[in-house]
Amino acid sequence: METPDVYTREEVEEILKKLDDQATYGYILRSKGMLPAGDGSFIHFDYVPEESEVRSGSAEVTGKICVIGSDLKEDALKALFTRSDK
Repeated sequence: METPDVYTREEVEEILKKLDDQATYGYILRSKGMLPAGDGSFIHFDYVPEESEVRSGSAEVTGKICVIGSDLKEDALKALFTRSDK
């Protein structure tokens, strides 16, 4: 997925915690990406079940998210990574 939505580090950390919910999002083996932060930098993240890392990184053109797993609930994942305040 790609997104221009801007996030805070705390929002990304909360999203990653939610990925452990298999009933809602499917079994996620791995997820990684970079999302725009409000200060012009990007928030890079890596996720494997029950473990995640969030860090600041260099800028990209747009936010990118990759989710790998089985029985993924694509609509729920897209909703999770879409800002509700838009």
